[in-house]
Amino acid sequence: MSQRLRPVSPIWVAGRPQHGEEEFFVTHPFDDSPVGATSWATSGQVEAAVAAAAGVAREAAALPAHVRAEALEHVRRRLDEEAETCAELVTAESGKPISWARAEVRRAVSTFRWAAEEARRFSGTLQRLDTDAAAEGRVALVRRFPRGPVLGISPFNFPLNLVAHKIGPAIAAGCPIVVKPAPATPLSALHLGALFSETDLPPAMLSVLPVPNDRAAQLVEDPRLPVVSFTGSGPVGAQIMRQVPDKHVTLELGGNGAALVAADYPRRDWAAERIATFGNYQAGQSCIAVQRVFIEAGAFADMAERITDHVRSLPTGDPSDPACKVGPMISVEAAERVESWVADAVDGGAKVLCGGSPRSGATLEPTVLAEVRQDALVLREEVFGPVLVLQSVDSFEAGLAAINDSRYGLQAGVFTERLPQVMQAHRDLEVGGVVIGDVPSFRADQMPYGGVKASGVGREGVASAMDDYTTERVLILPDTL
Repeated sequence: MSQRLRPVSPIWVAGRPQHGEEEFFVTHPFDDSPVGATSWATSGQVEAAVAAAAGVAREAAALPAHVRAEALEHVRRRLDEEAETCAELVTAESGKPISWARAEVRRAVSTFRWAAEEARRFSGTLQRLDTDAAAEGRVALVRRFPRGPVLGISPFNFPLNLVAHKIGPAIAAGCPIVVKPAPATPLSALHLGALFSETDLPPAMLSVLPVPNDRAAQLVEDPRLPVVSFTGSGPVGAQIMRQVPDKHVTLELGGNGAALVAADYPRRDWAAERIATFGNYQAGQSCIAVQRVFIEAGAFADMAERITDHVRSLPTGDPSDPACKVGPMISVEAAERVESWVADAVDGGAKVLCGGSPRSGATLEPTVLAEVRQDALVLREEVFGPVLVLQSVDSFEAGLAAINDSRYGLQAGVFTERLPQVMQAHRDLEVGGVVIGDVPSFRADQMPYGGVKASGVGREGVASAMDDYTTERVLILPDTL
């Protein structure tokens, strides 16, 4: 495919465009063609960005809410104006099909809109204290104040919206932020840096620094960045927790997304289409993509056929083609890993219902497996690729137990219309979110989002992240002032 090579994107050091000493190309996962270039931040530039963030922290915390909100609204408006250009950029650097890239841009617009709104309503609470005789005549005003500068580390799979989920809450809460985008997909984050440079915020409030992963420890360990917000792989998240046990760390890590279909669920074709689509959107490279599908025995044969038919209908190919629904994975190495996991499952007796063909570069044919052994990697670990595993369960309760039989706990989807089952799923599932009548892949950008067990700690979603980036401070007053 042909791509127009963009100019070398500057990095953003304390809100100012700069270039590092070593440039590198960003390549398209579909055909490895260069689509843009930028440079690695030098150690000196990293130091300048962190020092500036620490130096502006008091000023940032004292900024009026309307100033922060107006800056966020400006970025929301500019993203909306440039929506198609931004979607093309997301596709070019991540390989995401253009239809999904457009959806990501719309979500980023929404994320900044929510951040602007939350900046204006981020207030305290008044608490009466005369509930005990000893506290008569007093009231408590509880407000939240910034913990200090934030280090935001974002992944490749949502190179625009997950960066927005770092920057938006930080600016809304009055926290300077240093963003380290994924090395494979830095261009969208750098474009956000350019948009923020158009605002009236103190420039030092935002830096966007491409840094190789093997140099990230310099940022993670810096005591001037007391908050670390990381979205990415479990092993890296665990390493960060070990590195900085005294910092406030939020982690949005992996998942092993499961859906449960009740035997009497009437909208079977809807469920099959949603499972097929969201097991393969973005080539399965989403932590809430459907991976495990548990179906009550009475519906298994019918649902397996429906799901397989829908998966077969998903076209792969050039992600810039609007007809493409499943694009390449982020790299050949990632595709080789998933291909090897499928082969391992098949060697262990799994039945291939569709797909399973040899990959083409970084592109894998969407695959559906059944009769997978319990210890197979495609069942136990996060595939992060276009693979669905179907399993029959004897009862609704057995399906809930099967979902919980995982070290992950991000979100789960439950296809039922029975209220007792809805409440049972909400009560019993060990996950951060339960989606009824749909797949676990649903996310609204304002809702608390995150998981339990190996899926992380803390919550994203603008207001929830603002709580993580701030700390409560209580003011006790006489009520007769």
